[in-house]
Amino acid sequence: MTDRSGKSDQTEIILDSIADGVFTVDRDWRITSFNRAAEEITGIPKEEALGQRCCDVFHASICETNCAIRESFRTGQPVGNQAVYIIDATGERIPISISAAVLRDKAGEIIGGVETFRDLSAIEELRRALEEKYSFEDIISKSSLMSKIFDILPSIAESDSTVLIEGESGTGKELIARAIHNLSHRKDRKIVTVNCGALPDTLLESELFGYKAGAFTDARKDKPGRFALAEGGTIFLDEIADISPALQVRLLRVLQERTYEPLGTVDPVKADVRVITASNTKLDELVTEGKFREDLFYRINVVRVSLPPLRDRKEDIPLLIDHFIRRFGNLKKKPITSISPEVLAALMNYNFPGNIRELENVIEHAFVMCRGTIIDINDLPENVRPKEAKPMIPLASLGDLEAVYLTEALKRNRGSRKKTAMELGIHKTTLWRKLKKLGIEIPKNS
Repeated sequence: MTDRSGKSDQTEIILDSIADGVFTVDRDWRITSFNRAAEEITGIPKEEALGQRCCDVFHASICETNCAIRESFRTGQPVGNQAVYIIDATGERIPISISAAVLRDKAGEIIGGVETFRDLSAIEELRRALEEKYSFEDIISKSSLMSKIFDILPSIAESDSTVLIEGESGTGKELIARAIHNLSHRKDRKIVTVNCGALPDTLLESELFGYKAGAFTDARKDKPGRFALAEGGTIFLDEIADISPALQVRLLRVLQERTYEPLGTVDPVKADVRVITASNTKLDELVTEGKFREDLFYRINVVRVSLPPLRDRKEDIPLLIDHFIRRFGNLKKKPITSISPEVLAALMNYNFPGNIRELENVIEHAFVMCRGTIIDINDLPENVRPKEAKPMIPLASLGDLEAVYLTEALKRNRGSRKKTAMELGIHKTTLWRKLKKLGIEIPKNS
């Protein structure tokens, strides 16, 4: 019969053979065992860890608020797969996934707890690499529709031509404008943004062109306009469709003659400014309706960039979610690291009429509501949560995400495998194999 010492040695050998870190604590939170993987992940020798309070060893992001072992003590139930951060012996922040459970004696009394943890550093590195791969001047996307835009932006930037950016609200028009500016020879000068829809017409005119002292009551000294502030750089006129016919005439003159007159003077001022405009409505339709000057439209429509809505690039949603979680984690100092599969399914099934800006607001709302480390379905705004129990796309694996990606691409190309394969840059046979493997129904007439 094996003695107590033999059992202890055997347990230690088993624990040291496990790739995950494992440690146990007593009811006073003192560490009673610490396996080899725990030493390797934390950089703390077993001899130093034993007898110490676990919070003094790990310095984890949930030690003070959402301790997994404390939760197990409270409920008597295991806690699984919480993503948190610990501080290792060198002061480095290490991402880990933890699970915890209580330890009981033969009488069923709780005598301590056990926690296992897995180093997620390699996964974090992969995430960072993916975001870097799919990032362009702070614009995050893996969509083929956006990739085509990324490909032409450097050429647009070099041209110094006037640009019209069209897209629904929240699609990132200002980010595209800034990318064009940052890639151009004007990048060392200012980019000045004006929201034309936020100012009344009389105020907008003085904001754009400035005024001289005495031009009107209370104009006691000269004030430079946005064109003057953007001299040598770029001016970005957002919501250009909202300016009045009278202001359209003045703007047309600036584009034609590269001069403007501040209010209160007839002396023209030269303007060395690149003009980028944006609209969330199609300007050519407004021209047809007589609501926008045709000659101005042709002046600002030298190069047009059309941004797709988020509902047409749903493969970007997981990337954007990760990006916003990291940003709000830093801003709000909360240990939230991921979302549940149900949340990802809900967000992939939602059409986002407010596009990327709405997704950002949804994640910020979830940060306010979330009490743990993983955003749950109840943390989402009510309008985003599923209204009824209906089959959702399960999104727990990369294969599931690939299925969503391919399904969306097929929808965009009306079921044509040939066009879909061309868009994705793969052979039609490769696409067919992927569809079969993922169990995606292949349209009969494609």
